[in-house]
Amino acid sequence: MLQAMATVSSLVGVHEVPEAVRGLTTLAEPDYVDLFTVTTPMATDHCAEEWARAVLEQAPVARDNARRLWRLIGLRLGPPQSPDHVQGWRIAARGDNWLRVETASWYLTAQAVCLVDQAQVSLSLSLRYDRPPAALVWAFVSGPHQRAVPVMLGQAVKLMTTEAGGDDLGG
Repeated sequence: MLQAMATVSSLVGVHEVPEAVRGLTTLAEPDYVDLFTVTTPMATDHCAEEWARAVLEQAPVARDNARRLWRLIGLRLGPPQSPDHVQGWRIAARGDNWLRVETASWYLTAQAVCLVDQAQVSLSLSLRYDRPPAALVWAFVSGPHQRAVPVMLGQAVKLMTTEAGGDDLGG
């Protein structure tokens, strides 16, 4: 099967990310917000939770590195393989085409939203710095995060395309 290269766009900044996306979080005044969107004709073939799991649990970059990094920066994570969590982040809310997961540490609160629209899947991260170390920690983590998420979205598209073709994704 021929697969088109996934195109990922990004927006970074509280005022850059559309209110329609920011409104899916409960963080009233986030200190950091980003939005990464991949274009794929099969976006609506899967629900937001399936996409979130593909991006955050099954994509090789996330599967091999994310949980370890999140623990390193002190995020509290739920059990792996839990139906109530996605890669340790608690499922907090959902709608027809979106899913919000959240976690926190002693110094920051984090929420991620997976949004599925016609021909695109988006992942947005919102952070609130609850204590001064948060800004310093995120200064070191934001670069790798902004490079990894587009890769993870592309890998998720490939995984979901393979799944649609009948192959088992494994875990």
